[in-house]
Amino acid sequence: MTLHEPSAQADDAAREVVDAAIHVHRRLGPGLLESHYREVLVDELRRRGRAVEVHKKVPVLVDGRALKKSYQLDLRVDGCLVVEIKALRALHPHHLAQTRAYLALTGHELALVLNFHAPLMREGIRRVVHTR
Repeated sequence: MTLHEPSAQADDAAREVVDAAIHVHRRLGPGLLESHYREVLVDELRRRGRAVEVHKKVPVLVDGRALKKSYQLDLRVDGCLVVEIKALRALHPHHLAQTRAYLALTGHELALVLNFHAPLMREGIRRVVHTR
């Protein structure tokens, strides 16, 4: 397993998302539903000129066949960055494992898990890089 450095495009999108998430967290604070944070974050990112897809469906392929159940990304930014939004007391290892699975399924290099329940947003940010 080797760590792969994300592209400059993905890094740039990630920096913008982190800045926007901090801005949203300062405005709303912790304690709301994930859907509230998602709505405000999407508006903020679009205001900043970012292409944002909400609830992007990701098929699960086995032997070239798509399973009936697919996954949904919370957000995909600029076509290259997966963003998962949480509002939980604490992130658990399965949240990060799920995000790594999203990277494997999409072929994207980088994801952010944003936990808006954290007292400070910087404490609620996890960067997940695809390993090969």
